[in-house]
Formats: sequence, C-alpha cells, structure tokens
Amino acid sequence: MATIADIKEELSKVIYPGFQKSIVDFGFVKDIQVDADDACTILLDITSSAEEVASKLEEDISKVLGEIGVTNVNLKISKPEAPKQQSNSVSGSNIAPQIKNFVMVSSGKGGVGKSTTTVNLAIAAAMQGKKVGILDADIYGPNIPRMMGLNGLEVEVVGNKAKPFNAFGVSVMSMGSLMEEGQSLIWRGAMIMKAIQQLLRDILWEDLDILFIDMPPGTGDAQLTLAQSVPVTCGINVTTPQHVALDDSRRSLDMFQKLHIPIGGIIENMSGFICPECNTESDIFGQGTCEDLADQYNTQVLGLLPIEPAIREGGDGGKPVVYFQPESESAKRYMKATEKLIAFVEENAGKAENASIQPTTAPGQSACSTSGAAASKSEPKQESSSGGCGTGCGCH
Repeated sequence: MATIADIKEELSKVIYPGFQKSIVDFGFVKDIQVDADDACTILLDITSSAEEVASKLEEDISKVLGEIGVTNVNLKISKPEAPKQQSNSVSGSNIAPQIKNFVMVSSGKGGVGKSTTTVNLAIAAAMQGKKVGILDADIYGPNIPRMMGLNGLEVEVVGNKAKPFNAFGVSVMSMGSLMEEGQSLIWRGAMIMKAIQQLLRDILWEDLDILFIDMPPGTGDAQLTLAQSVPVTCGINVTTPQHVALDDSRRSLDMFQKLHIPIGGIIENMSGFICPECNTESDIFGQGTCEDLADQYNTQVLGLLPIEPAIREGGDGGKPVVYFQPESESAKRYMKATEKLIAFVEENAGKAENASIQPTTAPGQSACSTSGAAASKSEPKQESSSGGCGTGCGCH
C-alpha cells in the first residue's frame, strides 16, 4: 500500500509542461489523501488555463503512480479561467505582426529594478500558460542575459536572422548577447532607433502572446521608435517609494499618455524590507507612495515588491526568484502582479494602434524639435549650412 510520502515522491518526477521543474518543486501539489481502499485523491493548483497542460499532467501523474501500484486516482485540478479570444487587428505600423501583445516596461530613471521586474513578470506569465518573450532593448545597460542565466552564450544565426534563447519557458534576445561583454555602446539616436527596429524585425520571434520589452531609462529615441514600430498594448512603470523617483515616474507616465499607450500599472520596488532571519517586513524607504500617482494617471498598482535578499541573489546568479523560490513572498507578489497585468492585456488586446504617432516629416528632415515638427506640416524647413535642421536643437 503506497503512503502519502511515496505518492509525493513519485509526483516529484512529474515535470510541469514547458519547464524543467516538477509540480512538487513549484508548490502546485496542495493536498494528497489516501483512504482505506487505496484510493488516492490529489489536489493540484496550477497557474495555466490551457487545457493541454491539464491533460498532460493527468497523463504523467497516472503513469508515475501506476508504477507503484496506485491506479485509483481522483485528480482535482484547480486552474485559472481560460482567457477570452481577442482580435489582433491594429492600425499603423507593425514590424512584428506574429506577436499578439507588446508590453513596454519603462522607468523614469535607472536603478529602480526595471530589468528584474521584466524578468520575473515574464516568467510568471509563462507559468500562467502564456507564450512569452523578453526583448532587452536597454541598449546601454543590457542586464537580462545575466538575470536569465544566459551570460556568455553564443547567438545562433539561421539564415540572416538571429534565433532567441529559451530560458524558464521564455524566449529571450538582448543586445548584450550580440556584443562583447563589457563593451560600451557610444551611439547617437539614429543608431539606437535602427537597433530597436532590428531587434524586432531581424530576430526569429515565435508567435507570442506577450513580448515584454525592457526599455532604457527615460523618455527618448528608443521609446518613440518602439511606439512607432509596433502597436504597444500597454506600458508598465517601475519605480521606488522615494519622491525623487516618483517625480521621474510622472515623466514616464506622461510619455505613455502622449504616445497613446494604455498604462497597465505601476510596480513599486524596494517597498519595505523582508528580514531573511525573522521574516518580518520593515518600512525603510517608504511604502505605497505610488498609489496617489496611480490615481492621478487613472491606472492601478500592480504590486509592492519588497527588498528581499532572494531577489538580488536570483538576479546576480541567473536564478529568478519567481521560478526558483516560488513560495517566497516576493514570488507570490510577482505572480499576483502578473495576474493583474494579464487581465489588463486581455482587456485591451486588439485595441492597440500607433497610426497617430507615425513620423510626419519628409525623408532626411529632422523632427527633433517642436518647431521642426510644426514646420513639417507646412513647408520643409531649410537646413543650416552645418547640416542640422535649422531649429537650434543641435542635431547633425
């Protein structure tokens, strides 16, 4: 007669579809009961709504338990409600039409945990059954390869396009994987704009439900180029509780509004500190200060993420906390934030468009200033003898 311990040991051999960890490691096995007739009842709580995931788990569980003589299995699987089918119709430019939804992860300033947020939200979305990718468009500080355990790996080229890496169920491409480690990029805006477009067009992206795009800090060429190249379903702002960070966040949120990008929500990082010894949470940098900001821009707070050593260790070691420590408080908050984000994406899927922000200047003409853009709607502005646009903006 198999014991509960025997059954749990066998269930640790059942790999969650699309990943390399078992349903026991992920904490999806919530209860195991064995009655006097050797009937076994197992309760699973999984993160994917896909029917094929549940079917595969039923098949694999029956197989491993059959090997120890447990054939009378009552498997109860709790899973999220299946998403509604949405149209993918858009207007404007779209140079990566095989991707259903683009999520721009942005921040007003650097050092607020934007890349860490991108990684953990993307993996959490994959764990919830979505086909997910990460584009590391942070040209000057591409940290995603290290955080995803991809440092030093060679990019595979198929034809004239690069093939994304796959890690933790997520397709990944980064400028950091296309250049030597430690190499600096001293680029003007035009080169950044071209690089963003190539990372979208010249990568063999699969048919993805969501592509998370980790943007450089600020509100410049990279953000505008992305918004003009693909219809962005929504933008996420990452901040910290300090008011100096919130001031910069307002600029990022204002950018979303000016580019007609729906705001999916705000992530507040460094929101409290969880002591690894006593597991208590202390408010050291402030907490919840972004809630007024969310109200001001008619959006939601996706999550308040604490300072927890596991997050830093996971980022440095290429072992994201949401995957390797799913029972941690931070992982649970990332999962909850992702649920909110997916709901927003599904509500706005098919509505994204960028026709209103397409370039209006003639080829070769600068549109880098308000006066230059206004002139483009009437008569072309005469270029100066130095090759600039003649508006005093300093372009060359």
